[in-house]
Formats: sequence, C-alpha cells, structure tokens
Amino acid sequence: MKITDEYIYRQPEKFRSIVLHLISVFEREIPELVLYFKWGIPYFYYKKKPFCYLAPNHKKGFVDAGFTRGFQLRRNQDYLVGEKRNTVKSLRYYNLVDIDNAVLVDVIKEASKLYA
Repeated sequence: MKITDEYIYRQPEKFRSIVLHLISVFEREIPELVLYFKWGIPYFYYKKKPFCYLAPNHKKGFVDAGFTRGFQLRRNQDYLVGEKRNTVKSLRYYNLVDIDNAVLVDVIKEASKLYA
C-alpha cells in the first residue's frame, strides 16, 4: 500500500470519506493528475506542477482542497477561501453532503486551464 493510501485510510471516517470522494472527482475530471504524498498530505500534480492538496484539519473539522493557483481563479469566489494566504485558495468541506460537485468540477476545470 502506498503511503498516500495509508494516510487516507488512517483518517477518521468523516475526513476519509470526504478525501476519497474528492480524489474520485479530481481523477474523473483530469485523468492526467498524479497523486503524491507531499508535505504530509495528499497532493495532486498536473503537468509536473503542484495543482491541489487535500488537507484534513481535525482541530477545525474540515478538509481543505487547496488550489495552488487559487488566487488566479475568477469563478466561484463565493465558495473559495483565501484567508491569509498569498497564492492558495481552497474549497472547504465540513461534511460529505456539503460537497457541491458542480462547483467542485467547475473549479477543477478552471484551475486546469491555468496550466496551459
């Protein structure tokens, strides 16, 4: 079993189900993505460049899908969280049922166009 898989399956159910769902959507939308285990979390790379990380935050109870070029995104700003970060914006999920797949897919597609 790869270290990424071990990490995911060690997560509490709430976080594990969110991360697994996110991975399935990302891989369906962009089959060329490569999932690595970088900086202690699952991290998608696209065209050999950092694309999006999936970071469970147990203390605050959410999973961050952090897009490395998030501040270049124009659509879905009502859903993207920037906080005190310079380049990353993320979609933040507290529960599996909170995931709006239409928004997620749109953000993935827009972000992928930044890697032309």
